[in-house]
Amino acid sequence: MIEIYNSLTNQKEPFIPIKEGEVKIYSCGPTVYNYFHIGNARPFIFFDVVRRYFKYAGYHVIFIQNFTDVDDKIIKKAAEEGKEPQEIADQYIQEYFTDADALGIGRADMYPRVSENIDTILSLIQTLVDKGMAYEKDGNVYYRVRTFASYGKLSKRDIEELEVGARVEISEEKEDPLDFALWKKKKEGEIYWDSPFGQGRPGWHIECSAMAQKYLGEQIDIHGGGADLIFPHHENEIAQSEGATGKQFAKYWMHNGYININNEKMSKSLGNFFTVRDIAKEFDLETVRFFILNAHYRSPINFSRELVESAASSLQRIYNAKNNLDYLLKQDTSDKEASQQISEQLEQYKTQFCAAMDNDFNTADAIAAIFELVRFINTNIDENSTHEDIKAAKAMLEELTGVLNIAQHSQEELLDEDIEALIAQRQEARKNKDFALADKIRDDLKEKGILLEDTKEGVKWKKN
Repeated sequence: MIEIYNSLTNQKEPFIPIKEGEVKIYSCGPTVYNYFHIGNARPFIFFDVVRRYFKYAGYHVIFIQNFTDVDDKIIKKAAEEGKEPQEIADQYIQEYFTDADALGIGRADMYPRVSENIDTILSLIQTLVDKGMAYEKDGNVYYRVRTFASYGKLSKRDIEELEVGARVEISEEKEDPLDFALWKKKKEGEIYWDSPFGQGRPGWHIECSAMAQKYLGEQIDIHGGGADLIFPHHENEIAQSEGATGKQFAKYWMHNGYININNEKMSKSLGNFFTVRDIAKEFDLETVRFFILNAHYRSPINFSRELVESAASSLQRIYNAKNNLDYLLKQDTSDKEASQQISEQLEQYKTQFCAAMDNDFNTADAIAAIFELVRFINTNIDENSTHEDIKAAKAMLEELTGVLNIAQHSQEELLDEDIEALIAQRQEARKNKDFALADKIRDDLKEKGILLEDTKEGVKWKKN
């Protein structure tokens, strides 16, 4: 049984879906005014794996990730570039998909946008006003925090302490300094919509409550995002959603830890703020995905060049095992029957992998199980193995790496045209007995991280 650490209860709980066999997941997406950074990438990658594993476990998964396309930062960016806010949002939604695809992040079932759901948002706001949980003042609408008795249950904050110590927006028109905006009155030059409260635009928190309810229903199984969203964003989502419906909004709340850069918090002021697009100039983004999954999602990650390079070497070990299996499958093998012992041993690694993933999606331990499988393959599968055993080993390796969507490129994709040409040139040099040239090409390939092994069956290669 899958167990999840629930941020709401601060304990690990068995996953019991609202509807048998189905999982409804809402994950907070990006505010689209720029390329997303490495800290954003972590929840995008992790919840992609959550979705993949639930599907692997046989569940029907409905996965929603929103785009915040109405926001102060988007408005500011548009003004700086002399564009309309929606132009900026459209541009960076496309840039999001470019980077997400390179990180191996599968597409959500739907990507609702704030600008396309204004009526839904206004309907939810009106419900809260009608119930006395929200009020309008001079074109702004605020949520009455004290009307929601369990406010603070996610972040474990006492409402009285919040009043004294929280950083709150100062506004004379608020009834209470803790109240937060559901609808913001139009400012000169800003994007706006007509509403019963006057022209304006939604506050940040209300969008996710409204869109989750519209596309997944009043109750969802899992809501997730980075730990930085626990307060106030997710806390306010609970107040809005449960205040409006009287029902539990999400059964399980999942939050990933932070990413530090060279042991320091990522910050533009420190000059260690990196977008995924920046990182892609130096590292293959599949390596970045693998690096992030090598830690448990709730643990902090330290991002450094040395650690990512180490992750690249580790990932290559998996590729080497796959490439060797592909090579063996092309050779003539024994016609003996497949070993029942091999089949049983392969299943042990699958059991180990699933146990790790069932334990609060522990991808670090799941990857450790994959490396145990790789060691077994390297030790037990060779030219003397049967075709069936080699195929079974390859199938198991592909099955487990497929769940995490790592090591999914083919040999041809790993070798660029220049390296392929050098290998062919070296073969021709050996044929012509030009061994000096052949040795030079071997050395050149070694510098590129490609190791060659001449065997009686032909040239075998691997990346170092």
